[in-house]
Amino acid sequence: MSNGTDDVGAVRATATSFEILEYLQQRGYSSLSTIADELDIAKSTVHRHLKTLEQLEYIVGDADEFAVGLRFLGLAEAARSRGDAVQLAREKTTELAAETNERAQFVVEEHGYGVCVSRATGDHAVETAPQLGSRMPMHATAAGKAILAFESEERVKQILEERRLDPVTSESITDEATLYEELATIREQGYAVNREEHIAGLTAFGAPVRRRDGSVVGAFSISGPTNRFTDPEKEREIATLLLGTTNELELNIAHSVDSTP
Repeated sequence: MSNGTDDVGAVRATATSFEILEYLQQRGYSSLSTIADELDIAKSTVHRHLKTLEQLEYIVGDADEFAVGLRFLGLAEAARSRGDAVQLAREKTTELAAETNERAQFVVEEHGYGVCVSRATGDHAVETAPQLGSRMPMHATAAGKAILAFESEERVKQILEERRLDPVTSESITDEATLYEELATIREQGYAVNREEHIAGLTAFGAPVRRRDGSVVGAFSISGPTNRFTDPEKEREIATLLLGTTNELELNIAHSVDSTP
């Protein structure tokens, strides 16, 4: 790899460092040789990047293996806490999990992905992805579809062009016309449903949170095993709770000093 810049001005060396960091994030402790082989980067190049990251205290390791360091916690917390809206959503996420006994989360859109910025689990919740900071395909998740439904048509087209409609499970929507039909339904009823489109065996419900001008802040979602959500009355109960919570947060955001996520 070149350590210069490409034709759009991106610094290749920086891109390589983050490629290595993302690999370590996913795999945990790994050796220099393994990283070089898996990423198809020269060992000498990997060695230079690892040493630099270690000197900056962003990774930890010894002569054999390396891992992401705790210094990233500060950066992660700064990103997660930006603006009052996301901070206000944390408390509501916990309330949703407690009231439903399921897993609740708050998701925002960034770079065409849904990113989990707040997560809480109830007493009967199952432990599944996503974790905090996880990036998810918008078209395959309840929160993602809830956000897309209330985004501008131009932004939706941009996201679909950049991220495409790749299948995540056999139930994922992979056709644009079908997705647009579902987004229209979501706008009409106010909430989205993901029936095993992201994780087999898991159903989720999501509702968007919007500012006064109609722009989308993010979306709450509640998820659990599909067999718990087969009763239409249960769906109505979850939807009512979600819509009530989003309305409360929207009112709080409207009266906060800073509502930029």
